[in-house]
Amino acid sequence: MKSTVPMLRRIQVMEGPLTIYTATEQKDVLLSLFPLAHEVELDLSNVDELDSAGLQLLILVKRESLKEGTQLLLSNPSPTVIEALRLSGLEDYFANTPFAQSAGA
Repeated sequence: MKSTVPMLRRIQVMEGPLTIYTATEQKDVLLSLFPLAHEVELDLSNVDELDSAGLQLLILVKRESLKEGTQLLLSNPSPTVIEALRLSGLEDYFANTPFAQSAGA
């Protein structure tokens, strides 16, 4: 039975590659986070590969957060994520999306 009680924050830990081979399966998981959350946090610390399909998925997630009125938080971006955003020119697109670092970092 699906809960209809809104959650304050939903956290999704992303692990491994976020590429053309995994983006489709991740899409449904990520989009399911939005309907009942006020905040969605994606922990990107364990993303070790990110290609254009993975970047498109992050763009889709940001658009969905804006559409749903949900705060999107990208936490602990791995060096791979930071470099992919820089090389793709998407740093500005995600500039208003808070990047959080864990307390241990």
